This record gives sequence, structure tokens and C-alpha cells, in this order.
Amino acid sequence: MSQDSTTVPEAARKLSGRRRREIVAVLLFSGGPIFESSIPLSVFGIDRQDAGVPRYRLLVCAGEEAPLRTTGGLELTAPYGLEALARAGTVVVPAWRSITSPPPQEALQALRRAHEEGARIVGLCTGAFVLAAAGLLDGRPATTHWMYAPTLAKRYPSVHVDPRELFVDDSDVLTSAGTAAGIDLCLHIVRTDHGAEAAGALARRLVVPPRRTGGQERYLDRSLPEEIGADPLAEVVAWALEHLHEQFDVETLAARAYMSRRTFDRRFRSLTGSAPLQWLITQRVLQAQRLLETSDYSVDEVAGRCGFRSPVALRGHFRRQLGSSPAAYRAAYRARRPQTGAERAERQDRAERLERPDRPDRSDRPAAGDPRPDGPASAAASLAALRRANALQQSGHGTPAGEPSLPDAETYAGRLAEHGGRAVGRSSVPGQRDRPVG
Repeated sequence: MSQDSTTVPEAARKLSGRRRREIVAVLLFSGGPIFESSIPLSVFGIDRQDAGVPRYRLLVCAGEEAPLRTTGGLELTAPYGLEALARAGTVVVPAWRSITSPPPQEALQALRRAHEEGARIVGLCTGAFVLAAAGLLDGRPATTHWMYAPTLAKRYPSVHVDPRELFVDDSDVLTSAGTAAGIDLCLHIVRTDHGAEAAGALARRLVVPPRRTGGQERYLDRSLPEEIGADPLAEVVAWALEHLHEQFDVETLAARAYMSRRTFDRRFRSLTGSAPLQWLITQRVLQAQRLLETSDYSVDEVAGRCGFRSPVALRGHFRRQLGSSPAAYRAAYRARRPQTGAERAERQDRAERLERPDRPDRSDRPAAGDPRPDGPASAAASLAALRRANALQQSGHGTPAGEPSLPDAETYAGRLAEHGGRAVGRSSVPGQRDRPVG
């Protein structure tokens, strides 16, 4: 997702005469991960004009003295130095080796000069720390990998860190979340420069979606960032994570920290990079994700076990953060999750028991596909329909809460066996008249 800002004066975005908009400089440092470093090289450094992608001119620049060592002990030699940044209309910092160490002053000065002369400055993943150290993110919205967002917010309190976004476009300064989100931001830059058609053509070449929906919420972890451990608020944060099944609000957390709500909000934001209410909602949604993935609780039960006041509240927050309903998320997760050997064996055994009930004498059993209404084909169809109805009910789409439930498929299978495969059964609804099932 992108955010636009109108706070940057138009004069500051005017490119100086010696810079060219089509020239992209990528600033590399020793110790940077090779995946993030290679993203802008692939997007802006390969000629794909035959696919309808306008060409950029790439300058790979060393931010410090060579050789530059990267992932796996590889050594890189950049063809240009910091002086080449003076020609670039876009400068990309794809990564920084350590969020705890300061970048070289020479590189920071080159970035400030490029920004003053109208260049667009881009920080991918931990590259945001380099932009922040240069002062280019002061007073601006920005993002980085969710795992490092609290550190960025704490170290640079004037930066408005938003760990929910995949990328943030603040006009002439742009930042992205971790790893693959760098591809999202680079495609966004191509889309901004040359339109959706060019960005779509490039996305097809890279075999990635042209535009991903949602943000980083779906990837957030419940574990506490390392720097939170020594902070007095760590105990309150840990308590909140252990009691997500209870209904409490931010005032409760502030009281546990012996702070006013205003002070607590300020301290919490500096510690985690987000407002306490948004953090709490995100953690409840994450807990709901886990329960939907690992349990058979209904959506209403999941809402209660995650501290939401109602299933409606869960559905609203879940859809806003993850782009789907809880029931749809569960169905999609189970459809793509590979089954274990035990699960496959159990499923096969159940199917065999349903399709071939244990009867002493099966010689007079009608053949498969028997057209008679009480034949096994009709019974199998009835059983399949009942399975679908039960699945809908369990996912929250079936019988409303408080209404009588459908008969269990296993119970129904037993009745099929008792009646020789005929689709005959009794409704489980109390007081209802006996009627055929199927």
C-alpha cells in the first residue's frame, strides 16, 4: 500500500539539471543480504523493452570501500562509487547490514545532497535505517520489516513508523517492508513513472502479482522484539499477549503500567512503533488466525476466545487487516495446507467405511450407479450433500447460532448401513416430524 503526502514542497522535488530521471543508482554496503540487494538490480538493470517495459539506466555504487561482502561470503565489486549518485534521479538503498550500527557519514552526506537536488530516495527493508540516519525520514511516514519497526521507531522518534504497510510512498522518499515487499515498491515506482501497463508487463516477466493487497499484519509475530525485554512496559505487553482471550481495553493496560492513558500511548508507540489500540486489535486478529488454522471452533467461538466483544467485531477487523472473512480464510488455509500421512489415512479409512458398510450378505446389494431412488448412488449423493452442509455450518456460513444443528455425517452413515444403503434417517431437530433425508 502507498501513502501520499502533500507536505513536501514542490520546489524540493524539482530535479537539478545534472541529474536524469531515468538514471537509478543502487547504493550497496558490505554485509547486506544478497536477495534485497538484487531486487533493484533486476527491476532497473535489465533491458526489457521487448516486453514493453521502458528502460532505466542502472548505476551500482559502493557506499564504502570495496570489497563488499554479502550473503554466503560472496564478494562484490561495484563499478561506481558515491560520486555517481550525483547523476541519479532515483537512489535506492536496498539494505543495511545492522540495525544497531551507524552507516558511513560519507554515504549519508551523499544521500542528503541527492535529496536536496530533487532525487527520489528509496529505502528497502533495513535500508530505511540508512534514510533515517540521514535525517530524510524526520516527520514522515515510513515502514520497514515488521520485526525491526519497533527499533526504528525507538531510535528515531521523529519518524512515523507504520509496521502495517508493505510500502509507503511519501512523494520523494519511499520505504518498503522486508524482502519481497521491495519488489512491490519497485513495481510501484515503475507504475508511477510509466503507467500500469508497463508495471504489469514487468510483473509478468518477474512472475509476481502486479499489485498485492493487504499489508504486513498477516505476517506479524507475537514474539516480543529484543529491545522490549529491558523496558518496564515489557511486563504489560507480555500480560496482554497471555490474556487475549479476555475482554480488556487500553485503559486496562495503562492502569497496569501505572500511567495515564496519554503517557501510556506515547511510551507504547515509542516502544512498539504502533498505537496501543491498533497493536491490541492486530494481536487479537493474529490469535484468531491461529485458532482458525488449528482448531474446529466456530467463528463465534473464535471471536470469544480472542477477546472480541462480538463475532461482528471479529469479522470487521479480520476483513480490514487480512482482506477476507474468517470463514473464507479458514477454507482457503485448509485447501492449500498439505495433509499429513495420518490425516490422509484417516480420510481414506472414513471414505471406505462410508462407501462399503460392513454387512453379512452383500450379494443382493444393487450395483454402483443403480438408478433406483433408494440405491447406493442416491444415498452417496445424499451423504455428499450432508457433508457440504456440515462444512458450511462449521465455517460459520450454515445454520445460525442458536438454531438446531444438522445430523453428523458419521451418524448418517451408520443409518445407511442399518437400512441397507437406503437414504432413510430421522431429523435431529427436536419435535420435528420424521422425514426422509436425501
